[in-house]
Amino acid sequence: MANIHPAGVFDTTYEEDMSVDRTARDKLWKNLAFVALLLVPMLSVSGPLGLGLISDQYVGLIARIAIFVIAVQGLNILVGYTGQISLGHAAFMAIGAYSSAILARELGFTFWTALPVSALLTGVIGLFFGLPSLRVKGFYLAMATLAAQFIIPWVLRYPLEDITGGTRPLNVPAPLIGPFGSYADDRIDDSTPLVFQAGNPYLVDVISLELTQVDGAQPVIELRNPGGDIVPGGDFNMTVLRDASGRITGFSYIATKAGEYAITAAAEADTTAFRARVRRGKVLSFATETAMYYIIVPLSVFLMFLARNIARTRTGRAFISVRDNDLAAELLGINVFGYKLRAFFLSAVYAGIAGCLLAYERNSLSLDMFRLDISIEMLAMLIIGGAGYPLGALFGVTFIRVLQEAAIPALRPRLLEILPDLFPFIEVVNITSAINPILFGGALIVFLVLEPRGIAHRWEVLKVAWKIRPYAY
Repeated sequence: MANIHPAGVFDTTYEEDMSVDRTARDKLWKNLAFVALLLVPMLSVSGPLGLGLISDQYVGLIARIAIFVIAVQGLNILVGYTGQISLGHAAFMAIGAYSSAILARELGFTFWTALPVSALLTGVIGLFFGLPSLRVKGFYLAMATLAAQFIIPWVLRYPLEDITGGTRPLNVPAPLIGPFGSYADDRIDDSTPLVFQAGNPYLVDVISLELTQVDGAQPVIELRNPGGDIVPGGDFNMTVLRDASGRITGFSYIATKAGEYAITAAAEADTTAFRARVRRGKVLSFATETAMYYIIVPLSVFLMFLARNIARTRTGRAFISVRDNDLAAELLGINVFGYKLRAFFLSAVYAGIAGCLLAYERNSLSLDMFRLDISIEMLAMLIIGGAGYPLGALFGVTFIRVLQEAAIPALRPRLLEILPDLFPFIEVVNITSAINPILFGGALIVFLVLEPRGIAHRWEVLKVAWKIRPYAY
């Protein structure tokens, strides 16, 4: 239906016929919508301009929607395009989140290298859990993928507890670009602290200290943050430098907290003589929610565009053939098992990217963020949005997130006044805890009954009706 042109509009070249944007007006509206999205943080309270026209709450809401659009778009490739069910999508997000965090914390990867590596790792693990699709499908494949939802969190919680933290939250360093624009060096040679201000939220200071001369015992090096506490060597913002014998020769620290810092390099013994050089530079930090917005939203738009184009390729047409009739597809020469594995790989890659972005957006990880109900919720988002439609993920995620974070909180006070009178035999505490799942389940039932093909299908119908007006019947 999306290929229908308005009356009087015709394709005259193959390029026009193959174009995603069929008219100049379509391209203009999409570009304007993208620019409007990029302007949202500029108008927020904590944005670079500080205009305060939009609440920071909406900036965070759009960023979270964009993250889950990526994850659900991956699920759409598997479920909507290929017809393979999955109940372990949140577990694949956990792989992307924890692998990117571990690569950054333990191996010194930057965000820009940890993102693709964690996505590819998630895709490889997705291939492993896609192997049962050779023999089973439907309900049985759903049970096979459900195993991933239990196996992966268990592995992250117990065998890998030393590096994942197990049940404890895991801090994630912020994405950075730099350093650049360093200041002149400062030299210290006694116990007098070197005090300075640092911690701009966007151009963050990087503090480096290097011992240039040590005669005698190793001096004691301390860095105190604005709270007056000593920054430990295990802080994920701290990189400790050591020589071949393991002695500390300096450090590099990213000053994310605004305030006054103090560096001390004191002699351990009277015979110790040393000189130390301190250097301060700047890095572009994405530690704030507003800054992460400019990574998350453009990447989400790009991956949506990429997923839409996958359906137009040879691989995408093979996916759809497998979904519609896998036996007929095999008789036509399509390697059904091979394309099922490709769908699992692409779906897991999208989930890994979403998990990585979620980890860096929240700056902290917990296994509770990737429970089974999150996998079921993402499947519900796809059903409501419209499985098999390029915009299904966007419509479904937006509907559910707005329902959960805006509509339900607004309805709760009114419902708490009405429901106890309607159901006096139920305790108020139980009614309060049941409002969210009841409204969520009710919305899903309504869509399954009234619009089983999803919001995206209705959107396509409305677009066609507009294009062929006044003959919109």
